[in-house]
Amino acid sequence: MSDRSLRGMRLGAQSMETEAGVEPAPRQRVEYRCEDGEQVFVTFSSEAEIPPVWTSKTGKEAFLVDGERPTDPNAKAVRTHWDMLLERRSIPELEQILSDRLDLLRSKRGERTS
Repeated sequence: MSDRSLRGMRLGAQSMETEAGVEPAPRQRVEYRCEDGEQVFVTFSSEAEIPPVWTSKTGKEAFLVDGERPTDPNAKAVRTHWDMLLERRSIPELEQILSDRLDLLRSKRGERTS
C-alpha cells in the first residue's frame, strides 16, 4: 500500500514549499558597452563590487557605462623600430650613414657619387 501513495510524486525533484512570503535579495542591473556599441546588461547583488570591465557573450570587452576606464599598470608603450634606432643614433648620424650607404650603392652600380 505504501508504494501507491508515493507514486507520481517525483521525490527530490520538486520542493514542497511554496514561494509565498519569500522576498528575493536586492539586485541592481548594470550596463556595459563595447567599443562597437554593443550593450551588455548584467545583474549583480546590491552589495556586490561592480567590475569596470565585463566580457560579453561574443568575447569582446565591455566597459562600464558612466564609469572610469581602467588603466593597465603593466602596459608598456609600443616601441617601433624607429624609436629604438633613435635611442642608439642621432639624426645627423643617421643622415651621414644614409649618404655613405647611397654612395656605396651608386659606386657598385657604376653611377657618379655626389
